[in-house]
Amino acid sequence: MYLLGRRNLAEDWGMKRCGVISILLLSLTATSDARNMRRSVRSSFDPAYGSALAAANRFLHAWQNQDHETGIVMLADTARQHASPESLQSFFSPGPDAAYEIAHGQRLKAGEYAFPLVLFGSAEGPRPRYCKLLVVHAGKDDWAVERLP
Repeated sequence: MYLLGRRNLAEDWGMKRCGVISILLLSLTATSDARNMRRSVRSSFDPAYGSALAAANRFLHAWQNQDHETGIVMLADTARQHASPESLQSFFSPGPDAAYEIAHGQRLKAGEYAFPLVLFGSAEGPRPRYCKLLVVHAGKDDWAVERLP
């Protein structure tokens, strides 16, 4: 009996030691990953991204509030030329329950960003609409929407 008890104690101690070592290794790996993540976020900072995101948000806010004038002014010339007055009227008339989600955007090239969107309560129907909003740099502090979502 005494030997059996000592063997169990040794096995228990060995298991505890393995558990502690595993936890230490996992925590070291997690902290080094977090440090690397912070470095990559800092080094990949794009000052134009915030301006492009703000422009996308202003455009979608105009859509949500059915502010045709603000929304149309934010369209690039090519977007205005390719959209009929009826399609613009329809797009900027989403209804009272209009809402949107903007996901993290992607830089396509210098001065051009694509933001994945989900539009809710649009004039096209009750189902959410998944699309992209293309925002381009149009001047010193000016951004424009290249095409309607």
